[in-house]
Amino acid sequence: MAATDFKDYYSILGVSKTATNDEIKQAFRRLARKYHPDVNPGNKQAEAKFKEVNEAYEVLSDAEKRRKYDSFGQYWKQAGQGWSSGGGGSSVGFEEFDFGKYGSFDEFLNDLLGGFGRTGASRSGTTRSQTYTYRTTPRSSGFSGFDGFGDFSNFDTAAPSSASLDTEASIKLSFAEAFNGVQKRISLGNEAIEVRIPPGAKPGSKIRVRGKGKTSPYNQQRGDLYLKVELLPHSFFQFEGDNLVCEVPITPDEAVLGAVIEVPTPDGSVKMNIPAGIRSGQTLRLRGKGWTLPKGGRSDQLVKIAIAPPKELTPTERECYEKIRDNRTFNPRSHLQQVTL
Repeated sequence: MAATDFKDYYSILGVSKTATNDEIKQAFRRLARKYHPDVNPGNKQAEAKFKEVNEAYEVLSDAEKRRKYDSFGQYWKQAGQGWSSGGGGSSVGFEEFDFGKYGSFDEFLNDLLGGFGRTGASRSGTTRSQTYTYRTTPRSSGFSGFDGFGDFSNFDTAAPSSASLDTEASIKLSFAEAFNGVQKRISLGNEAIEVRIPPGAKPGSKIRVRGKGKTSPYNQQRGDLYLKVELLPHSFFQFEGDNLVCEVPITPDEAVLGAVIEVPTPDGSVKMNIPAGIRSGQTLRLRGKGWTLPKGGRSDQLVKIAIAPPKELTPTERECYEKIRDNRTFNPRSHLQQVTL
């Protein structure tokens, strides 16, 4: 790595080189929240900064990686590659190095960092004839065919972003619970948590519960849980966008003469004027009587009118309707006489 490519992980996290693990963790959490993609949608600079902060924390939170970073600076990743004394002295090469004498990769690394130049000695006094070649590529470095350890050429040690640790679940609420807000106890596997649902939850809206997602195997941090709201069906109310919708039946005489009726709303019944001559299917609006809005206030309640004729009539009612029929001058189908193909 060229000196100009060196990343000062301490500066990226804004901590000193003597910072404790807790100080490093606190700095990481603060910056991760600041540059998280959810907080900065579509911001490429914030996304790059978020990845940089993750990279810095991934190194400084690991005691062994931090030790190598402090010891070798910009060359800490090359600690496992070839080294030279720099002044024409002897160099240590790995092209024909015998890795067979090591029981594990950590054993090889400890021997390498403990003393360069011991290329031919074996702790056990025996060697194996098979040799392996260490190689580097522009994208990664690793051991090809390292016996017992597989291929490390594409080994990625980067911790997953916090977004990949987020999980989603559904929560069912009644209309009353969603409108007024409610405290719910839900189970997450073997864990039970209390969740406060704020007033105004709608179908499809999501409630964020911080720190209750999946756990990272790298740093034990947890993502967030998103609860997707599902509303149980209601016998009277439905949603139309942010507004509530309901259907209210009226009698034929109320439709003809007009009336004042009572209509249920989420917080009690209110009186509503029915204008004379209203038609079935028309909609009236009760402003500010709909659903609780997240930013405050209420949406509207839309009342659809349905004219409902009586199924049974008393003799007096029948006589009145027959008199209306016999004396009616209005023909709602007069315009149909002009209809032809």
